[in-house]
Order: sequence, then C-alpha cells, then structure tokens
Amino acid sequence: MGTEIGGGAAGGAVSYLLEKLNEVARREWNLKENINRARQDLEIEQRNIEALLIDADSNNDPDHQFTVWIQNVQNQAFAIKDVLDLFRIYQDQETVWRRFKMRHSIDKLIKDIKRSLQRIKEAKDRYHHTMPFTRISNTDLPVREAPLFNGNFEAVGIEEPTKKLISWAMEPKHRLEVMFVVGMAGLGKTTLVHTVYQRVKKRFDRHVWITASKCKTKLDILTLLVEEFGRPVPPRADLVALAHKLLLKKRYVMVLDDLWVKEVWESLRPALPDRKNNRIIITTRRGDIANSCRDGDSIDIHKLQPLSQERAAQLFYQKAFSRNDTCPSGLEEVSESILQKCDGLPLGIIEIGRLLSNKSPTKNELKTLHDSLESEMRSTGKLSNVMKVLSASHKDLPYHLKDCFLYMSIFPENNPVKRRRLVRLWIAEGFVTEEMGKTLEEVGEEYLKELIDRNLIKANELDFDGLPKSVGVHSLMLKMILSIAHDENFCTVCTGAERNLAENTRRLSIQKQDFEPSQDLPWVRSFFGFGIGELKIGSNFKLLKVLDIQGTTMEEFPNVITDLLLLRYLSLRNTNIKFIPRSLSDLPNLETLDLKQTLVTKVPKAVLQLQKLRHLLVCRYNYMEGVPPFDIVQGFEAPKKITGLKNLQTLSFVKASVQRRMSRHLRMIQGLENLKQLRKLGVVELAKEDGARLCHSIGKMPNLRSLSVTSLSMDVPLELDAMTNNPPALLQSLYLKGPLQKFPKWISSLQDLVRILLKWSSLTENPIPALQNLPHLVELQLLHAYTGTQLQFKSGKFPQLKILDLQQLEQLRSIVMEEGTLPCLQKLIIGHCSKLVHVPRGIDKVIHLQMLVFHDMPDPFVAMLRKNDGPLWRFVHHIPCIRSYQQGQLVEDLS
Repeated sequence: MGTEIGGGAAGGAVSYLLEKLNEVARREWNLKENINRARQDLEIEQRNIEALLIDADSNNDPDHQFTVWIQNVQNQAFAIKDVLDLFRIYQDQETVWRRFKMRHSIDKLIKDIKRSLQRIKEAKDRYHHTMPFTRISNTDLPVREAPLFNGNFEAVGIEEPTKKLISWAMEPKHRLEVMFVVGMAGLGKTTLVHTVYQRVKKRFDRHVWITASKCKTKLDILTLLVEEFGRPVPPRADLVALAHKLLLKKRYVMVLDDLWVKEVWESLRPALPDRKNNRIIITTRRGDIANSCRDGDSIDIHKLQPLSQERAAQLFYQKAFSRNDTCPSGLEEVSESILQKCDGLPLGIIEIGRLLSNKSPTKNELKTLHDSLESEMRSTGKLSNVMKVLSASHKDLPYHLKDCFLYMSIFPENNPVKRRRLVRLWIAEGFVTEEMGKTLEEVGEEYLKELIDRNLIKANELDFDGLPKSVGVHSLMLKMILSIAHDENFCTVCTGAERNLAENTRRLSIQKQDFEPSQDLPWVRSFFGFGIGELKIGSNFKLLKVLDIQGTTMEEFPNVITDLLLLRYLSLRNTNIKFIPRSLSDLPNLETLDLKQTLVTKVPKAVLQLQKLRHLLVCRYNYMEGVPPFDIVQGFEAPKKITGLKNLQTLSFVKASVQRRMSRHLRMIQGLENLKQLRKLGVVELAKEDGARLCHSIGKMPNLRSLSVTSLSMDVPLELDAMTNNPPALLQSLYLKGPLQKFPKWISSLQDLVRILLKWSSLTENPIPALQNLPHLVELQLLHAYTGTQLQFKSGKFPQLKILDLQQLEQLRSIVMEEGTLPCLQKLIIGHCSKLVHVPRGIDKVIHLQMLVFHDMPDPFVAMLRKNDGPLWRFVHHIPCIRSYQQGQLVEDLS
C-alpha cells in the first residue's frame, strides 16, 4: 500500500512539474514573441523620436520647459538604442541560459521605456498645450543677435588687414568688387570692417551699413537698404528695382555685417549696379558661404587670423592692467597661461581682461579665473558673452553635424586629432549617413570640410593634397563644447579625481594617469583613454562600440575586449601588446582595427571572420635620427586568405615575403585583386619575382588612391613594369622603396598623382623627364634614387610642384632650373649630396620659394651661403627661410 501511495505521489509530482515546465515554456515563447513585436515597435518609435529631435533642433528660442522635455525625450532615444543593441547581442547568444537571462532583462527594459514615454507624454499634456516649435518657411530666415562690437579695440593687431582693406577699397576698378572677411566667432571681423568703413565712407557718394543677421525674411535686406537711404517703402513695391535705382550712377560702399545665410546675399545681388569703383564688404564666420559665392575674380576673400602672441599680450595688458598697460611683476606666468587659453582671440582677451580689471591684480585672482573659465562661460557666468557669441555657431549647424562637432569634447586640449582617425570614429558612432555613389569615409570628409569652412574646427598642418593632417578646436571653443557636451550628456571627461560618474554616461574620455571605475557603467558606448598609466576597462561595457586606448602602457591584449560584440572601432596604437587572440573573431561588427606602433607582427586567421572590417592598420616605424633605414617600416604577417575581406579600404603594411612559403595558387599577392574597395595598400618585403603578380592585382583595384611598395632588401629590385596596360587611374600617392632597373613607364600616365617618393631606386635613367608633365604633382622626393650627375628642370614643367626633396644623390654635381620652371615651388630640401658644389642654377628665378633646407651638406658648401661673405648668397637672398642641419639638429640659420 505504502509503495502504491509513494509511486502515486511521485507520479503526481512529475505531472505537476511537467505542467509547470510547459507553462514556463509557453510563457517564455510568448515572451520571445512579445519581445520581437516590441523590437519592431521600438524601431518605429526610434524613427519618430529622431524626426521629433530634428524638428526640435530648428526651434530658435525654446523655453525651459520645452528644453527639459526634449532632454527627457533624448534620454529615451538613448534607452531605445541600448535596448535595440541588446537585442542584437541576444540574437548572437549561443547558450539557452544566456538567451533566457537576456530575454527577461530586455523585457524589463522595454517596460521601463514604455512607462517613461507615457510619463513624458503626460508631462507634455500637463504643461504644454502646444509645442513651441518655430517653423522656418521658405522666405523666413533665422534671426540671430547682432555681433558684439568692440569699439574700443584700439586697432591692436589689425593694422595690416586695415591697411590692406583700405587699399582694396580705394583702388580704381572698372567693376563692382566684393570682399568677404571671414573668420571664427570673436576674431574682430566687425571691428576691423567698421574701422575701414569709417575711414573710407566719405570717399563714396553713398555708404550704408546693414546688419544681415537681423533680417527676418529674404526681402528684409532690400527693405533695410532702401530705408537706410531715407526712402519710404511703398506697399507691394519692386524692391530690387527701387534699390537699383537708388544706387545707379552713384559710387557706393556697402557693408553687409554678420552674414549667416547665402540667400540674403543672393536676394541683394540683383539690386546692385555693376559699375566701376563700387565696393561691398561682407563679414561672416561662414567660410563655406564665402567660397560658394566666389563666382569670379571680382569676389575675393580675406581670412582674418588670430592675434600674434605679442599683439595678444599687448591687448590683454591694456584691458586687464589699464593703469600702466603692462603686466605687474610676478603675474607673467599666470598671464601667459590665460593668453594661451585665449589663443589670439580678441573677444576672449577683451572679456577676460575686462573681468580682471575689476579685481585685485594678484596671482590668486588670476589663477582662480584661469581654473574656472569653463564655469564662467556658462549662461550665468561672468564670461557669458563669450559663450553667447561662440555658441551661435553651434546652434547654426545642421542637425547631422552637431554631434560631429561635439565629438571634439572627447580629446584633450592642445592634442591634435588625426583627420582620418576622426572620420573613422564618426562612422563607428553612426554619425555619418550613407549617400549614393560615395563611401562613408568620403561623406565624413565632407562633414569635416564643412565644419572647417564654418570656422568651428581648425585645420592644422596641411597634407600634400590640401587636406589637413590633423585638426583641433580653439581653446575657448573647447570650453564651450565641453559645457554643451555636459548639458546634453554627450560625453563625460575625467581629468581629476572623479570616481562616481553618472549612470547614463554615454562616452567616457579618461584624461588622467590611472583610472578604475568605482561603479558599473553599463550604458557607455565609447571609451577613450589618453592617460599614460594603468587603465582598467569595465567588464560590463557590453554596449561599447568605440574603444580607443592608444598610448597607454598596456602590454597584453585585454581579454574583455572580445566580449564587446557591438565593437566597431578598436585602436591599441602606441601600446606594447605583442599578440592578438583568436577570439578576435567574436567581434563581427568591427570596422577599424588600428595596431600601428605596437609589437604585433602577425594577425591570426580569426581576422577572416571580420567581414565588416574596412581598415586594418598593423605596422611599426623604426624611427632613427638622420637618414631613415631601408626597413623603417615593419609590416605584419597576414593569413593567406585575407583577400576575402571584401570591404577592406585600408591594408597596411602586409609582408609579402611570408607568402612565399605558401603554394603558388594560394599566395596573398595574387588574391589582392579581389579587394575592389581598397583605397590604401602597403606592401613590404616584396620579392623580385612577385612584382608582376602584384602589378596584375593592383590593376584590378579601381579605387586605389595610395600605394606603398618596399622590396625584400636594398639589393632586391622592384619589378613593377607589368602594369602598363591598366595602371590605377585614381592613384594620388606613390611610394616605391627599392632598386629600379628602369623607371616604370606607367607612372607617367597617372594624371591624378599628387605625391611620389622614390627611395633607394638607384636609377641610372634620369626620372625627371617622366615626371615633369604630371599636372597635379605637388611633392617629389628622390632619396638615393638617381646615380647621374645632373638634374635639369625645364621651363614650364612641374606646374604644381610645391615640395622638392633631393637627398643621398651621391653622384649629383649640378642642378639646373631653367627660367619658368617650378612656378609653384615653396620648399626645396637638399641633403647628403656631397659632390654638389653650387646651389641650383636659376634658383634666383624661382620667386615663390619660401624655404631652403640643407641636411648634412659639407661645411665649405654651407659657408658659400652665408649672408656676409658667401659668394652664393646673392642667388638665394630672396628666400625667407634658409636653414642648415647636421644629424637632424639645426646648426645654422642662413636666412
């Protein structure tokens, strides 16, 4: 009996358990289906919110309630993105248990979002009867505050541009002339032009000053013009005809101050008689507008520059220490530090100087202000005028550029950002939108150009193609960006002892030596490390898309990285890591892998799983003083099937020598022809017999812009003649290192070539005739490239060349520059040419040459160039900068 009872109880328990399991399974199935439907709903909601935020961005004068409401909506947009990304991770989970846990987490987050959106809706209904959007019609223009006019600028630092503009205004011309004065906010454009206007206006029959930023419609500019001449505007009058009549047969000067919208100028232009000696001056911070209006040589652009250090100090001392206009003893260092923050910007110098003029001139007062500049620039601070002027440029940006601009908040002050790095980061963040017929990188470059043209981001040293090598922002502009980024929860910057960070931090920029977060930060999407100490990456950064920790002391690849399934951008540049784990294949979304200047020499087969990879950068430069060694670039061993990564745009620098151990049909060089999207290719250690195969592959790359090829050693020739039939037509940069038995003829057909470097070529054939007709060549470098005794540059050749670098031409005895050759040459470098006994003959006729540099030239040669008694000085005295270096050190300025 007991056994029967026990068996029945056990059977009942099993039945009960099976019923419960079935119930759980049904519930889990329903939950899975609900989550799938909720994901679709969230995607729709995300698009709706994005449209709302774009519309809200056009609101020129939001009230505080509206601003808070939009911030709450923005936070929910972030939350929706997080949930959608979690769902993508959930789909990639392999184990049932992990999927089970994530389903419930996602379900909870979705319910939280729904509740939050409901509360936001209720708040809107409770406090906002109507949404205060300010719609801009086709005729309405955004109205902005008039620029601050510093009438007491006292012309400090603007004497030269004042003189130039006055001369331009008064010079007789047979037509209407227009001058755009362009520069970033606060540079003193209005002050400069007002000074010029006051000095020249009496020389004209009519003169008028119009503040363009106050125009509410396109027609307002014409109404203002007519009213300035004291004429009433009849109803329904033809304003163009009326304004034209008032100016006809009159010599006039007109200032259009603070232009923000091209349509204002286009509305005014038809009303202006195109007669001799008339002048228009337009001030604008929008360089893109000035460039687009420049439709002929009657329209010119003057780019106003920041004040020099000397002039900036003079202006600062006048404003801050007005009693004697000099810096009090003991305050020089802190004053210099404040001036560095102002970076030659008159607005900042004047406003900070005024503030200090009302304080005691003590070191403590100056240091307190120096350390609190960011807070003082806020709306309630004592430097709010600076913020108001600078932030107008941010408000004027189109919606898609605002995040790109705010991204500069991530980088430390005075830390230039490489252009390509910035664009790749924007792409990884999803800021760059696809456009038909363009790569994301090309669209990103256009975004950057617009921000530079708008004078928000400044270009640093320009590359050979006219694009900036790196970019940055003005110091005070950075303070403004940091303030906005903080308010919008765009980025959290850690520079001191911060440990407790906001839970919803989206981007982290660590700018101190050591960092270890004291709490979970699950919603961080981008992590940057600029410190030089230890850096701990949180194990809970599951949603990370960008990880940029270059320059840290890291020696091992952090295992936690391979858990970041959404990662798109990974940079470990300038670290000491040696190996990349096979688990790299767990990063299916990776687009950029930057391992430059690491100790990595081999990339595992796991990289072949990264089908979205666009940029693979693995190399190390062996920098040395003096002449760089032949093997300065150390490449990496790539898996033989790397050519299966069809989305690659950048591949550098891959070792070709390793591939020789493989069977012929599997060689990587041959497979390169499959990389149709490749823009930049770097190959090192190329064997002579592989040259023809490489040429064949390169001929199949229609988009290639940059090619670098280095031979196996200094004694192994580069065989690159086989590309004659199909050279890469779009190639702009070509770097060839290694002996060339003859000059490749196909190079002469590269009409887009901008830069060519030939190193260790040891050509017996003079390469100059093959290169001299290239229409866009800007830079030519010959290093140990030619064994002949003479180089001759013929008249009319090298029409665009700006940089000519001739080094280690050991047999070279003379250089001849015929009159009319090298019309654009700006920099000439001659080094290690021990048999050269004379400066280039005809160099005195190369009138645009700005810099002449000698490296390790014999002492007697240098002595002939000295100003006082050098017999060759008369040939080079027109060159502003002449310098002589020995072993990389400047030993004599011969200018």
